[in-house]
Amino acid sequence: QVDLVESGGGSVQAGGSLRLVCTASPGYGYSPYVMAWFRQGPGGGREGVAAIDADGSPSYADSVKGRFTISQHNGKSTLYLQMNSLKPEDTGMYYCAADPDRYVATMDPDEYNYWGQGTQVTVSS
Repeated sequence: QVDLVESGGGSVQAGGSLRLVCTASPGYGYSPYVMAWFRQGPGGGREGVAAIDADGSPSYADSVKGRFTISQHNGKSTLYLQMNSLKPEDTGMYYCAADPDRYVATMDPDEYNYWGQGTQVTVSS
């Protein structure tokens, strides 16, 4: 069982920045363990934003490349998403997800077993 808790969401104007934080317990510092950020806009499905492999290699959705950065800390117990140059289309509920049985992360939400409760990000124009 992995518990995930997100924080850091809020309301910003376009061009602003936010940093999302996901705290995982327990953290699996030396096991296959991938994590990712997803978002869900009003009336839309859950889409992958950024993911990080068990070896720390990141991957990003095309829509956020160059603006968002995913990173880990504390032996994979903490996952960050630094979001810069935010756009109104980045608005949505952002979720942290984890899978302790994979080495390579994916942007497919069906591949993740554990999810946080979400944190809302609202970007106004």
